[in-house]
Amino acid sequence: MKWMKTLVAAFLGVTIMSGTALAQVSYQHVRNATGKLSYNETTFLIDPMLAEKGRYEGFAGTFNSEERNPKMDLPESKEDVLKGVDALIVTHTHLDHWDEVAQQFINKDIPVFVQDEKDAAAIHKEGFRNVRVLDHEMEFEGVTLKRVEGTHGTEEMYENPENAAVLGESMGVVFSAAGEKTTYLMGDTVWTARVTKTLHNEKPDILIMNTGYAKVLGFNEGIIMGTADVAKAAEFMPNSKLVAVHMDAINHCTVSRKNMRDFIHMMNLEKQVYVPNDGETVNFDK
Repeated sequence: MKWMKTLVAAFLGVTIMSGTALAQVSYQHVRNATGKLSYNETTFLIDPMLAEKGRYEGFAGTFNSEERNPKMDLPESKEDVLKGVDALIVTHTHLDHWDEVAQQFINKDIPVFVQDEKDAAAIHKEGFRNVRVLDHEMEFEGVTLKRVEGTHGTEEMYENPENAAVLGESMGVVFSAAGEKTTYLMGDTVWTARVTKTLHNEKPDILIMNTGYAKVLGFNEGIIMGTADVAKAAEFMPNSKLVAVHMDAINHCTVSRKNMRDFIHMMNLEKQVYVPNDGETVNFDK
């Protein structure tokens, strides 16, 4: 927690800045949708999937379902992934965002922020004792967290009750604090009027976008964003920085990091859009 970090820093003789001089915002990409957002001296681990390469079967009924998940190993040990983490953000409980290895390995007392009572009940059942439903807006360690409903597929997909049950609900989160860069973790969603409204109202400085354009069989469109959405976000928010993730590691993603980088180069967006490798950290200047 922040108070503990302050005590440790004081013990070690490190100067703590006061007033409005706050810590730099950074995002360390781990793998797929898993990442560490360090914000206002608080570190959030987002959507932890901590399994070793190939532990799970591919998602049935999806693109390339014969491939096992995850398709690559973590870039560092599970212990290192958890270092310095103050809280978890679980945007939804699909396997590629919240897997059994994370459930078994992570300390059960850590604060876990979830989208609704259904997810809270499931995570409580897994033994976690400090699960908090992000009911629109909440403050944690000086950071305001605001839930944004996601739409994990197209309207056509949700018209089928079976598809709707599989896709389920998902959320994004807006992080804000005085003097910090507002950050919008978009989560597993397609572009909707709600996304547009959030960008218009919150005016985020940083967007973390899931852009692997994952596909289920029988539909032409993806269940998360892709290259076209990156171009749209860059045009809609020309002064914001974008981080594109959720590629390469899961069988049903149809846009790779190479695809995304080629697209960004073609669109001349290299100065605005980051596509981090696993383990890479993106630091955002104040």
